[in-house]
Amino acid sequence: MKTLYTFGAALLLYTCIPPYPSAMAGNEATAQKNLSTAALAPAQSAVGPLAGRPEVQAFIREMAAKHDLDAHKLNKIFAQVQVQPEIIAAITRPAEAKPWHVYRKIFLTPQRIEGGVAFWQAHEPVLARAEQVYGVPAEIIVAILGVETFYGRITGKHRVLEALSTLAFDYPRRAAFFRKELEHYLLLTQEEGIDPLSLQGSYAGAMGLAQFMPSSYRAYAVDFNGDRRRDLWSNPQDAIGSVANYLSTHGWQRGEPIALPARVQGRGYQTLLSRELKPQQDLRRLIQQGVTPEAPIDETNLAILLELEGPNSPEYWLGFANFYVITRYNHSPLYAMAVYQLSQEIRRQRNG
Repeated sequence: MKTLYTFGAALLLYTCIPPYPSAMAGNEATAQKNLSTAALAPAQSAVGPLAGRPEVQAFIREMAAKHDLDAHKLNKIFAQVQVQPEIIAAITRPAEAKPWHVYRKIFLTPQRIEGGVAFWQAHEPVLARAEQVYGVPAEIIVAILGVETFYGRITGKHRVLEALSTLAFDYPRRAAFFRKELEHYLLLTQEEGIDPLSLQGSYAGAMGLAQFMPSSYRAYAVDFNGDRRRDLWSNPQDAIGSVANYLSTHGWQRGEPIALPARVQGRGYQTLLSRELKPQQDLRRLIQQGVTPEAPIDETNLAILLELEGPNSPEYWLGFANFYVITRYNHSPLYAMAVYQLSQEIRRQRNG
């Protein structure tokens, strides 16, 4: 029996949240591989405002010393923040833990395709400019916004500060990552002149139409309409430019392929299946081992071979450098494949 290329519950849905460290904006260091069961479990939440907890007080002192933030103001802020157990529950059941044929149905719907066409039509000049400046196709930008927030309709219902604080102080498995994001969030709200208690986002603290984590917001968000603000909450132009900037910065190759379905035969291809997402194998070698691309493609391309779980049998896909770039937005190959396939359906329907 062949082992299907499926992906475990560590893979997370939201942008900028790598399943294990490294995605957007130089996040967490390499995860410890030998964590004990106790270390992986959520901590027992203390009752009451976070400001009363010793670890939060230590964090406040660090922020005051490191960034010259007002400790008194931070205490007042954290006095209005409490741990939210539903956030811990949500982060332990990511959509990417589903098999591909189930995951695909979440995003490849008539409503999301039609919504993508309408969004493209409404923002066509901005998308064209983003493609010209950054080299990222308009349909990819639109599809990412479609997967992330249904083009801005679903941006999250949790207070960002509460989400990040809950995960920073009561989710040991990824506490270091979320504590760093909490630090970036407080700096971001200070830089942008925003009340840190006012913003809402995903259960993991991702924000706006593009669902950027705070570190990514600070590093990659752009003012694409020239109003001297980087507004990913209510400004689609800034969201479009920021998504394109993010992908471009992470190595998007203008005009190069993303993914291609393939057929396999024999058994040689099985040794070429890998969980590594960065293409490192010459396509010619894959072809020699029984992999046949279903469309003409330059055989000098580097590629990965994906085996995804279909409803009755595996699907095989070749992923190229630009597919890898999409996984920098979210490290799940299921996410990248959903973005790619949605983008193709949106373009097909738009072109009629």
